[in-house]
Amino acid sequence: MNAVDAANKAEIAMMNAVLADNFGQLYADIWKVCVNLSLRISDLLTLKYADLNLGERSLKLTEAKTGKLKTIRLNFAAILVIVRRQQENPADTWLFQVHSNRAKDKPVSWVSVSRVFKDAGELLGLTINTQSMRKSSGMDMYKDGVPVEKIAKVLNHSNTTSTLRYLGITQEEVLKTYDDYEL
Repeated sequence: MNAVDAANKAEIAMMNAVLADNFGQLYADIWKVCVNLSLRISDLLTLKYADLNLGERSLKLTEAKTGKLKTIRLNFAAILVIVRRQQENPADTWLFQVHSNRAKDKPVSWVSVSRVFKDAGELLGLTINTQSMRKSSGMDMYKDGVPVEKIAKVLNHSNTTSTLRYLGITQEEVLKTYDDYEL
């Protein structure tokens, strides 16, 4: 697994602004929705409006990587982006659809998103890729004290060891806890 940065809340907001200002609202919207829903980019880019149940604020999908069924609660930050995109592009099928003549009526490609995120991250001095959104939301939960077991469920990891490794929590950090909590 390549080392990528998990952005903190301030960096998440700066990344959103850099994407919107320098690369277009489409990429800022991808960042915003994905960081709020903790999805893998492969699952996010294949979402169709028909997959979303805005009335129940939910999304049910089968993850491409794991084949696991996942139910997600759409939070209001994600819903605002989804509703705006749907109003601006009422004929679109895909949530993140390309409007260029070369790729008309297709979702934006992972390669395109990856390139743009890398470039935007460099502008901010961060090592960012398509995993960063998911990692950022997981790390934010972890720093807020959400139990690792719950984060593993949100990220749909099969065990907490995978979640700790994904978040970059090292054995040395775990051992340091013993020093930090002398009672």
